[in-house]
Amino acid sequence: MADSQSLVVGIDGGASHTIAVLADARTGASLGRGEAGPSNIQAVGITSALHELNAAVVGAFRSAKVKRAPVAAAALGLAGVDRSEGLDVIRGWADLVRLSDKLTVANDATLLFAAGTPDGWGLAIVAGTGSIAFTLDAEGKDARAGGWGYLMGDEGSAFRIGLLGLRAACRAADKIGESSALLPAYLKELGSDDPREFIPIVYRGKWDKAAIAALAPVVLTVAASGDATATAIFEQEARELARTAAGAVAAGGLPRDNLPIALTGGLVIESEMYRARFLHELRACGVTPGAVGLVDDPVVGAVVLARKLLG
Repeated sequence: MADSQSLVVGIDGGASHTIAVLADARTGASLGRGEAGPSNIQAVGITSALHELNAAVVGAFRSAKVKRAPVAAAALGLAGVDRSEGLDVIRGWADLVRLSDKLTVANDATLLFAAGTPDGWGLAIVAGTGSIAFTLDAEGKDARAGGWGYLMGDEGSAFRIGLLGLRAACRAADKIGESSALLPAYLKELGSDDPREFIPIVYRGKWDKAAIAALAPVVLTVAASGDATATAIFEQEARELARTAAGAVAAGGLPRDNLPIALTGGLVIESEMYRARFLHELRACGVTPGAVGLVDDPVVGAVVLARKLLG
């Protein structure tokens, strides 16, 4: 049985899932991992968010076969806690469940800097289903751009690319503009040869936001084959994501040369082509990348932050 005061807890919570890791305070080695549902209090409400946070912590202790007790330090990176009342709610929960006497709670973007930049500051880009850019300077001042959601923004995101590909396929079906290989590619994903079947599958909700975002790799594959329409979408969205990133850099007053960058989200992690184009467009926006870190598992950053609380 491990002494709980030799352990730390790191938590990454967002709009789709919550992950808690119980780790060795000295080495940072993971001992147990728990996963639960979304814990963004703005998206799912306070009661549900706290329930999922607790379930993830319970799962981490259970996985490590350690009896739950207060740990030496805990760090939580959570979406939806940018407002002071959000921080108060999470701290109140942590006190109630006796998570740890040493605690830090911040937006989940802080985990990216801890896990993906050499010195814990720079530019962080999230490009998955949605998109957002954050900056953090060496003194801890933060800034951001994007993050307006799929109706008002999410430029350069998987959802945006998947949606634009779908729109292009519909126009090709109407024989308006250039023909595109996107139409047969999307029909293959649909499992039909009738483009009109796009209507019920989208408007009746089977192809929801996540499903449309999952179509982004189809667009990138078609673009790689030389299709002009898919290539235009790919290049446009990489450019828009770069513009968002440059906006965050300007807002944060960060140096534009040799800037450390952390990248996360399925689009930039899984597609080297998209990642390379984004970095190319970022240079065109006047921001020169320095070290580029790929953060596949942001909860690693939470463990780093928890261990830092111990000095």
